[in-house]
Amino acid sequence: MIEKLAQIYIRFEDVGEKLTLPDVVSDQEKYRDLSKQYKELEPIVMAYKEYKLILENIESSKEILALEEDAEMKEMAKMEIGELNKRKAEMDEEIKVLLIPKDAEDDKNVIIELRAGTGGDEACIFVEDIFRMYSMYFKTMGWKYKALNSTEGTVKGYKEIALEVQGIGVYGVMKFESGVHRVQRVPETESQGRVHTSAITIAVMPEAEEIDFELNLKDVKKDTYRASGAGGQHVNKTESAVRLTHLPTNTVVECQDGRSQHKNYDMALNVLRSRLYQALLDEKNAAVSATRKSLIGSGDRSAKIRTYNYPQGRVTDHRITKTIYNLSNYMNGDVQDMFDAMKMAETAEKMKEGESF
Repeated sequence: MIEKLAQIYIRFEDVGEKLTLPDVVSDQEKYRDLSKQYKELEPIVMAYKEYKLILENIESSKEILALEEDAEMKEMAKMEIGELNKRKAEMDEEIKVLLIPKDAEDDKNVIIELRAGTGGDEACIFVEDIFRMYSMYFKTMGWKYKALNSTEGTVKGYKEIALEVQGIGVYGVMKFESGVHRVQRVPETESQGRVHTSAITIAVMPEAEEIDFELNLKDVKKDTYRASGAGGQHVNKTESAVRLTHLPTNTVVECQDGRSQHKNYDMALNVLRSRLYQALLDEKNAAVSATRKSLIGSGDRSAKIRTYNYPQGRVTDHRITKTIYNLSNYMNGDVQDMFDAMKMAETAEKMKEGESF
């Protein structure tokens, strides 16, 4: 491991030197890529320096133990070796985790699409509940979000809502939310007090920039129409809503929440690019999933991943068989425990497969 860390240190120094070169500073794309590499390698290098110092101190203490005749000095050296070995063992595990490469998309912003599935009006209400839960969590994380498009339910809630979420490491946290979320509770619309099961689907996509996915606008058909639903006086007065169709894949994106056709077009284009980029990632991840179990990599958006059981006050993730018995807090945005467990499970998978820098 120490040899691998030494190689990473050499790479880190090389990247740092390149960041000072005029031709790199003037090339925005190259500078950004190298800065990202530098940032990713820095914590590993810091750990390497501490680890190297620990090894050096262990050797020094062993020399004292072997050469020193004073009993008190020998005892102190023994104690120090014990403490250093304990810290070395801790760092062995820490470095193993640090050496696992992050997914290239983990630092990206995301597009999240929530859609009502089975359950009619109750599913629409649950879309709104999950949207509220996420929005409360986003605030605790300091992430910014905005609605790109929404369609209200006939009674309450949303048939669908699309969000853009911006912040540090958003996709790395939210990517595990893609799939079918099932809710078991007595609906507001139920007069007999019976528990119903409803479901919604959630898709979390890394926000694709033009350099990630080149979209040929000749393949995109644009339609405009009058917006419907809440939104102020502009609704139904002008054709501000935009529908984009990617003709080769028949992928359709609609956006009507912006105040102008121009804003709606830009937002719709962003979602379309991200959807097509996600489709490419799904193909890539499906190949990975063929050789190992993957929490996020199958590209299967129909898989039931989580159940919210209101009568029992619990939420269960079926991929890692984790249950939290505090559903009310969970629905108020206290989701970090579940999200951390998902990340730990992914890390364990990668360690099992021996993935490293």
